Amino acid sequence: MIDFTTLLMFSGAVLLLLLSPGPNMAFVISHGMSYGWRGGVASSLGICVADLLLTALTATGVTALVAGWPPSFDVIRYAGVVYLLWLVFKTLQKSAGLEPGQVERVRLSRVFLQAMLNSLLNPKALLFFLVFLPQFVRPQAGSIALQLLVLGGVLTLIAGVFHVLLGIFGGALRRFFAGRAGSARLQKWGLASVLMLLAARLMLMSRPA
Repeated sequence: MIDFTTLLMFSGAVLLLLLSPGPNMAFVISHGMSYGWRGGVASSLGICVADLLLTALTATGVTALVAGWPPSFDVIRYAGVVYLLWLVFKTLQKSAGLEPGQVERVRLSRVFLQAMLNSLLNPKALLFFLVFLPQFVRPQAGSIALQLLVLGGVLTLIAGVFHVLLGIFGGALRRFFAGRAGSARLQKWGLASVLMLLAARLMLMSRPA
């Protein structure tokens, strides 16, 4: 249905976009540093689920309907800002330097949900799927919805592998700094700072023309 050349071009474009620093990259690395590689992988999986949901919404036309309602961009944006500021508050309340067992029992499902919601509450992610995926759809190749689902699946796979590697890298940084004076405090404030910067980014974001 989708020819190999189109898939190759699409995969290359996805890789180039992933290599550009962005909010997902910062989110995954910071959580890998705070909660170890398990936290990094959990946040990666949360982003994957968000990508799959956005793909399904795009294929069914829901994304276009939401984007077509002018206030939607600001509604999603402000919801994202409030959510990220709440995460900052909760992060600063917690004790840093959790043991791996504690992270696995208490934090991983929460990190997964945080990553998923962080992606879904970014209005540019919604617009990205609405604008990017259709560029590689060929109406003469068959069902447009099915092509969008395939492209979204390929994007999710590539992005998932990329973010998992970033999460493992964040976990390696955590091990590198483990035991050093002030490292636990640095992890906590580093994560809070990343979340605050992501909130500020959303607050200052303007709707694309």
